[in-house]
Amino acid sequence: MKHTRRLYATLVALAAFLIFSFFYTGHADARKQNTIPKVGVLQLMSHPALDQINKGIDDTLKKHGYIDGKNVKIEFQNAQGDQSNLRTISKQFVQDNVDVAVGIATPSVQSLKNATSKIPIVMGAVTDPEGAGIISNNKKPGGNITGVSDQAPLKAQLDLMKKVVPNLNTIGIIYTSSDASATSQMKKMKQLAKQNGMKVEVSSINSVNDLQQVATALTQKVQTVYVPTDNTVASGMKLLSSIAAKQNIAVFPAATTMVKDGGLATVGLSQYELGQKTGEHVVRILQGKEKTATTPVTFMQKGHLMLNEKMAKKLNIQFPDSLVKEAEKKGQIIK
Repeated sequence: MKHTRRLYATLVALAAFLIFSFFYTGHADARKQNTIPKVGVLQLMSHPALDQINKGIDDTLKKHGYIDGKNVKIEFQNAQGDQSNLRTISKQFVQDNVDVAVGIATPSVQSLKNATSKIPIVMGAVTDPEGAGIISNNKKPGGNITGVSDQAPLKAQLDLMKKVVPNLNTIGIIYTSSDASATSQMKKMKQLAKQNGMKVEVSSINSVNDLQQVATALTQKVQTVYVPTDNTVASGMKLLSSIAAKQNIAVFPAATTMVKDGGLATVGLSQYELGQKTGEHVVRILQGKEKTATTPVTFMQKGHLMLNEKMAKKLNIQFPDSLVKEAEKKGQIIK
């Protein structure tokens, strides 16, 4: 009887050991599978400017050896311009415990900020991080957010408008009222234009559905239209440029991608380069070389001249030879 009890106890112990070994090995394998870092990328919507930023991020990660599915997992999500989608995706990134979260455009970063104060967040193109309430100081963010600003070179853009449009004295600005970055840029351009003795007409939209009516009214009152870095207007740039062209009015956008969609000209930031800078922040965080709290926001210093000769011909506008030569050197002419 004693031998039977001993044998039974031995078998139970052996079974327990085997079960423990099975589960321990399984969990160890799972841990091994989860050791690669995860990067969550939240893009506000699809349009050329934001798509170029995302491409710049991807290419920079690859350049530094981070290959999706091999040694990094990239969770890319597009909110399609929907606020509820932004919130849902941000919460999902937190649940997935991503190592770095990237927000492409201001609303994306704001949503990620509301979802977590612990996971490092990298801003991909936020014009005015302080003004938008995302960070308290551009030089010393102090929290879990840093990244890249897409503040356009406004003086250079105004100078370009003055060179291209003879006797310019009235400028129209169209922007989305709910877009913090666009609002900030609108205010700065308005102030700059007034300092240069110009009259400024400002019109806002709530969504792209407002664009036709608002743009039609605005283009009847001004000599040219300026568009700040505005995701909603960018998504309707082809419509805006066609409306303006009917009034023989040129549109000067902040981003080079918007010139390709019908804008006349800009001295704008390269959206792809913005993405590259954003990707560099992500890489340094993954490598443990960067802390968001002490890393200053990156401000792009150099704008790129881009001219749309096709649109210029449509509007009967002749670019100054000096601008054409400058643009030709860098291949920034749309013909």
